[in-house]
This record gives sequence, C-alpha cells and structure tokens, in this order.
Amino acid sequence: MNIAEKKYKKLSIQVSLTGLSFCCFDTLNNTVISFNEVHFDTFHKATKIEDLFADAFNNHPELKDSYDEILVIHNNNLSTFVPEPLFDENFLGSYLQYNTKVFETDFFAFDEIPNYQMNVVYIPYVNINNFFIDQFGAFDYKHANSILVSKLLVASKNKDEKKMFVHINTGHFEIIVVQNQKLLLFNSFDYNTPEDFLYYILFTAEQLNLNPENFPLELIGNIDTESDYFKIAYKYIRNVSLIDVEDLRWNNYFSEAENRNHFILFNS
Repeated sequence: MNIAEKKYKKLSIQVSLTGLSFCCFDTLNNTVISFNEVHFDTFHKATKIEDLFADAFNNHPELKDSYDEILVIHNNNLSTFVPEPLFDENFLGSYLQYNTKVFETDFFAFDEIPNYQMNVVYIPYVNINNFFIDQFGAFDYKHANSILVSKLLVASKNKDEKKMFVHINTGHFEIIVVQNQKLLLFNSFDYNTPEDFLYYILFTAEQLNLNPENFPLELIGNIDTESDYFKIAYKYIRNVSLIDVEDLRWNNYFSEAENRNHFILFNS
C-alpha cells in the first residue's frame, strides 16, 4: 500500500455468541475515534449467527468503511495458555481437552504472546470468521484472553505482590493471577449468581495460598461498586477494587465504566 492510499484507521471487532462490539482507531494518534456495541437479544437456536452479524453490518455503515488493518477478537471461554517449552503446533486440540469439550470437527488456532514465552490455544468461531472473509477479504484475528493477559502482565512489571484480576463476561468470567510479569494462574468459570462468583474466587485463592485479608483483587468488565458481584466480593475480601483505567482514558473520550467494560477492545 502506498502512502497515498493509507487511511490511518484500524477496526477492531470483538465477537461472541451474544453480540459484538467494535471500535475504530486513529492509528496516527493511537486514539479510539468511534465505538459501538450490538446485543443479540433475539438470539435463539433458529436464528443463524451469520444473519445477526449481517444485520449488524447493514445497520452500522462504519463496519463497511476502508481500513488499513482489521482485527477480529474472539471472546469465548474456549481457550488455554501453554508455555513455549510444552507447545507443539501439531497437537492444539490436546491442550484444550482438559478444560473444554473438544470435538473431532473443531478448528483450533493459537496466538503467540511475545516476550512471555507462551501461546494461547483456542477455538475461534469459524462461521463468524467465514462471514468476515466475505466482508473484508483479509483480516487478523486473535483471542480476547491474549490481549487481556498480555496487558495485565505488562502492567505487573516490577510488582512482586501476587495480584488477582477477574474479568467478567456474560455467563463466564476469567480469573488471572500475576506476579512481576509471570502468569501464575488463568482459568475460566461459568456462573449464574454472585455466590457462584465468590465461590470460584475464594477457591482459587485457597489453591494459591492467597489470604483474603491480604491479596489485592481487581475487577474488570461490566461491573461497578453498586453491583451485587462487587458487593459480595467486598464482603469477603479485604482489598477489592475496580481496575484503574485512567491510562486507557487518555486515548478516548469514553467514561470510566465504558473503559472498564470494554477494556480488551480498547486495548486492542
């Protein structure tokens, strides 16, 4: 591409079975210039997910603009982290079988996590990728947890304290424990109630000998201090806070809550 054709615009789209969110970056200033989300409230088995995406594309013309770069982010709980010494590209499915129901027909992918000697192995939504191939031709894709964990590891540099992060999604949440650029634990849990949420956090803390009186817990995603999930965590764990997104807000004009909720998308 010659310089005259460059748009200095990047599109990131985060996709799941319950909807999509997307933002456009100005790559010259590294700022988020627009953002939107679409919830599939009508999602039921009879509706093909491709049709819901097609509707979203028809309703949001910015998805059909020209971009220098397009990144599709798959957000699901079908992923695991594998250290580089144990990683073999020919056996991707075998890494996932311990925490995910794996089928013969599944397609597997992996993201390298540069600087941290590990890979994220995951199952992308193939039908959604095929839809995007029809729309865009070429694009990159990666897993949401690759972006999330990379960001948290970078932020943990020179911090010797073990810190737990919980990233809340619809129907599942991820627990990440880091210490000075080391990933000590990553796991994903399904939940329905605040009690489920608390149980898995305390269970994980116990496994790692983390004392609820001491260890810091930071919450990311669609949560605020009025949420039942925040309140129950606050009751049983002394140091609970919402993740600080002030640095992220330098790059956009969205609220603190929006930056926390779309932490992965805005960091992509």
